[in-house]
Amino acid sequence: MTFPNNNKNATSGRTGLTGVAMLIALSVSAWPLQADEPAMSPYDHSMHQPVMPPAVPDETVIHDPVHEPRGEADPHAHHRHMLEHKGYSRSEHDYELPDHALVDMRGNATSLLREMDADKPVLLNFIFTTCTTICPVLSATFAQVQQQLGEASDDVRMISITIDPGHDTPARLQDYAQRFHAGAQWQFLTGAPDAIVAIQKAFDAYRGSKVNHEPLTFMRGAAGQPWVRIDGLASATDVIGEYRTLVGD
Repeated sequence: MTFPNNNKNATSGRTGLTGVAMLIALSVSAWPLQADEPAMSPYDHSMHQPVMPPAVPDETVIHDPVHEPRGEADPHAHHRHMLEHKGYSRSEHDYELPDHALVDMRGNATSLLREMDADKPVLLNFIFTTCTTICPVLSATFAQVQQQLGEASDDVRMISITIDPGHDTPARLQDYAQRFHAGAQWQFLTGAPDAIVAIQKAFDAYRGSKVNHEPLTFMRGAAGQPWVRIDGLASATDVIGEYRTLVGD
């Protein structure tokens, strides 16, 4: 089923990757530490050089025999290219969202509409836990948004939906959430593959395979209002700026 996607308005954002190196360094803290590595806070900005995650064999992290193409040396090459590009684009849309059954990271039955039915602004993105490129940056950005908002983060609903439901069980999502120090306002969701695909299509975010996913952030001020769509790796400062403009703060 194809859902309507009425683009009301589109504008170009300014550079959104001033802090990409910082975000990558932050995301590295989500990776398991080696025995001789010291623990590091995910908000430690003292590093002057970006540190990339440790190399992991493609077949254990990147390669997916069901969803990913064979014979590619680096199926995430286009994502690594995205990390080098600054800037983002902003547009407004009316999305008609399906009410498919989902499961939260604690194993509780829910749905996307139920998760957003709290009369609060919503920030939403799509991730998967074994992604080694743009997903850690998107998640680190949400973590920084949460930190920078402080107590005001209680006034917003943050939602991350996995696009790899076959692998990302509630337990794995809960572990991933803990790595990024997700607060009570930040929920991680999974569900049946058909439901996840339908939700991606409703946001015009479905690209056929998890290796083709794009860095997208969505926000809505209140029920019935248009969604702001951010295409690109916007920084936490950019996301907060868009959010405050949206809610009139």
